[in-house]
Amino acid sequence: MSPGRPKAGKTVRSILDDVRRRGDDAVLYHEKRFNKAAKRPLRLSKSEIKRAYARLSRPEVAALRLARSRLARTESATMSLLKSKTTSSEGIRITRKFAPVRSVGCYIPGGLARYPSSAVMCVVPAKVAKVGRIAVVSPPRKDGDIDPMTIAAADICGADEIYRTGGAQAVAALSYGTRSIPRVDKIVGPGGPIVAEAKHLASSTTGIDMLAGPTELGILADSSADPRHVALDLVSQAEHSRDTSCYLITDSQRLARSVRGIISEMLPDIKRSGIVRDSLKNNGFIAVCKRSDMVPLANALAPEHLQIMTKRPESLSSGVVTPGMILLGGNSPSSASDYILGSNHVLPTGGSGASRGSLSVLDFVKMITQVSSTKQALSKASGHLRVLAEAEGLYNHYEAVRGRI
Repeated sequence: MSPGRPKAGKTVRSILDDVRRRGDDAVLYHEKRFNKAAKRPLRLSKSEIKRAYARLSRPEVAALRLARSRLARTESATMSLLKSKTTSSEGIRITRKFAPVRSVGCYIPGGLARYPSSAVMCVVPAKVAKVGRIAVVSPPRKDGDIDPMTIAAADICGADEIYRTGGAQAVAALSYGTRSIPRVDKIVGPGGPIVAEAKHLASSTTGIDMLAGPTELGILADSSADPRHVALDLVSQAEHSRDTSCYLITDSQRLARSVRGIISEMLPDIKRSGIVRDSLKNNGFIAVCKRSDMVPLANALAPEHLQIMTKRPESLSSGVVTPGMILLGGNSPSSASDYILGSNHVLPTGGSGASRGSLSVLDFVKMITQVSSTKQALSKASGHLRVLAEAEGLYNHYEAVRGRI
């Protein structure tokens, strides 16, 4: 829990404890309390899922299917790399293999907004990894129902269960289990500060993917970049929320001035202009520096998305290692990667890209290690084992080996 949010942390803890004690009744109580909507049963029926499709247009369904197929292709390529390996040496045999997590819960933001693309990003890699049970939770609208496009996205991508609940109560239900919502082994997916806090607190008993914060976009660009494209990309990410962080790092004074001027001209006429204006004013910046300083600065900032819009983007990208995603060239905007390029938009934020990448099949599999040793190998290693065990004061570790030899 961050120092600035003790009250939020206390509230979230109380919700988790309540759901652990009272189950479904607590989930419904907090749904009504925070989302002004609570509807039984929590789990959507097959007929409700079928009705969701009837409320979508053909282009909407086609877009979801395309997003699913492209992401599935990417995730399948990664999955194919995870092969079992066995090493044998001096009578010791170690096998490492990969197995899917048994069950996962995918949190899909909803309520006042809708994010069917997040359902695609969370469910597809779980399905490709062959997770046994995939549950989706999403906050309902005021009428108590989930957005139909989100329902269809979850179903198209292979979710086994869909529940109309969100917020800390949904995370608690997935973590501890209720009569309607069986517990899962891992919870994934984006959410606001309350959901992030709930995932953090639940992580003592249930696996989680990451604690995502507001979205971030950094752009590295030189004089070859189209200033209008740079401006459009900064605006496109800034419209997410007022706490989004979007910035340009360039070695060109001319590009910096052009981008600033284009954004100023755009702001009065674009949709969501208030959010974009506040985001860029409070959190955005344009840094003009030496070309040799561009990559070190990007690595220090470690943004969620980093676009490299230079004459030779590949030459710069070799030194960039901390962003959650790197997008090369003038025709690879982060807005496209958010939806349809085949990459995953659930990405590390707040500098955590320095230690992990995007959500992927790697989040839905676990490595299993199997070890076997012959008596001869155990005997041969026993002297060294004794030295290490006695150094740590764990004398019975050696005795357990000595008793065999």
